[in-house]
Amino acid sequence: MRILITGVTGQDGSYLAEELLLQGHEVHGLRRRSSSFNTGRIEHLYADPHLLGPSLKLHYGDMTDSSSLSRVISRIQPDRIYNLAAQSHVAVSFEEPEYTGQADALGVTRLLEIIRNIGNRDIRLYQASTSEIFGATVSPQNEDSIMAPQSPYAAAKLYAYWLVRQYREAFGLFSVNGILFNHESPRRGETFVTRKITRGLSAIQRGEIDCIYLGNLDAKRDWGHARDYARGMIKIMESPIPEDYVLATGIQHTVRDFFVLASKIAGFKVEIFGEGVNEIAVDTATGKTIMKIDPIYFRPNEVPDLCGNYSKAKENLGWSPQISFEQLVEEMVIADMNKLT
Repeated sequence: MRILITGVTGQDGSYLAEELLLQGHEVHGLRRRSSSFNTGRIEHLYADPHLLGPSLKLHYGDMTDSSSLSRVISRIQPDRIYNLAAQSHVAVSFEEPEYTGQADALGVTRLLEIIRNIGNRDIRLYQASTSEIFGATVSPQNEDSIMAPQSPYAAAKLYAYWLVRQYREAFGLFSVNGILFNHESPRRGETFVTRKITRGLSAIQRGEIDCIYLGNLDAKRDWGHARDYARGMIKIMESPIPEDYVLATGIQHTVRDFFVLASKIAGFKVEIFGEGVNEIAVDTATGKTIMKIDPIYFRPNEVPDLCGNYSKAKENLGWSPQISFEQLVEEMVIADMNKLT
């Protein structure tokens, strides 16, 4: 098949492109024009002799520009479109709510309208939704849980979620949502808390910094590996019936849990002292404080408790996560330690 991935230069896009190329598909990626290159996660896909079929082909386009999206889609004539492009940082969405809405909410509107106007009902669209749409609702969350977004990012994603459903029901499009809970990897963006922790610990080991500054350590998340979730996206898209699915692990950990495990793997002997904004982590081997709390990293609206129920995906698609939380954290720590050597 001929497949278009928006947001191909991101964590999820890179893993998805790998999986699709290995299956022998013709894969095209959309990227924004920029004064600097942002293809580090996918450079190995240009001419990898171990990949089956053609290498990745890149096109310029922007989710805020209908004309560029229409031009790329008309040129490629894809069988599948995976929309992974987004302003995906929750904290940034409070600073840039208008752009977040343009890219994350109206971006998928543009794609749906292009597909509808083409009149080709064989084109399938996957929309990357997020567990953030559940907000402060009680976990575990599934496809039928109440949705109460707590950020501009989540609100924009919820708009996109409902629009995908409306176009499916009103116009008969094969448009589906993958409601993915937190998924990480060594390719995660460096400003996200998991990479901030693993990169920070590696930098402390090398003597480049003394301490990591974090926000709410009590936030509970359901963390899986992005590679597992890329495989789940494909299963959602290739299901004979267009439906929305939650992908998750069903296991919850706090940010504190992630930090403590990552510290252990990195070779620190950590003890936690204090509470709230005064909480610190001390490496007992050296007596040095390697983690402090900075209120600047607290969100205006916090989502305290996310944990997914993926039973529908397991039953209908045969999907379940294969990589454990411990394996994920270990892979991320080792990758960042190797990058800094």
